[in-house]
Amino acid sequence: MTDLATSLFVAGTDTEIGKTFVSCTLLHSFAHANLRAAAMKPIASGAVERDGVLHNEDADQLDAAANVALPDAIRTPFMMREPIAPHIAAAREGIVLDIARIAEAHAIARRQADIVVEGVGGFRVPLDDRHDTADLAVALGVPVVLVVGMRLGCISHAMLTVEAIAARGLKLAGWVANRVDPHMLYPDENIATLRARIDAPLIGVIPHLAPHDAARAADCLDIGVLLILNQLGKED
Repeated sequence: MTDLATSLFVAGTDTEIGKTFVSCTLLHSFAHANLRAAAMKPIASGAVERDGVLHNEDADQLDAAANVALPDAIRTPFMMREPIAPHIAAAREGIVLDIARIAEAHAIARRQADIVVEGVGGFRVPLDDRHDTADLAVALGVPVVLVVGMRLGCISHAMLTVEAIAARGLKLAGWVANRVDPHMLYPDENIATLRARIDAPLIGVIPHLAPHDAARAADCLDIGVLLILNQLGKED
């Protein structure tokens, strides 16, 4: 792989809206497109120790969906034990969430595979007193895929996040509508409203699946636009 392998930053409109699930779905879609699919979860809060190794459930799910395994230190440079806001968890454990270290890990990973980088929480979750996950996305400099959790209030959350992505000079490659609330009223109308207002393609609508099945959900995504965007980047 070259340094121009596909890489995407998966951001969310909030926490608990399915970023990990959609990231796993993207990994399956990458594999279906004969790409070498690997995942990064650069910052993970909420880990348990097994056999002397810290494990985070989201990171483990990403590993299971990938067809290229990355070393733990590259996949997740920073893992904290408590399932709380990362800057608070890091401070409690004496950890400095160093964006430069994550960027170095990403550069290494990108030489080995096509990468899906899952953010943490929403798009502007603090990492320390001065930086947040938007700064991380800028440092990586790759296109963003936005996961919109389809539930009441999602339109405002989505539009605010789209504005924040644009304000940082990042490319919004596309967005995914993830049906997190099976009882949401008028989901199709909400999706139509977002399609009319977001100047980026809708990559797919993922229905509410219980249990989650990322391999099955991959059929709901059209990643062609993402691959075209990457090809254009290689030609620039």
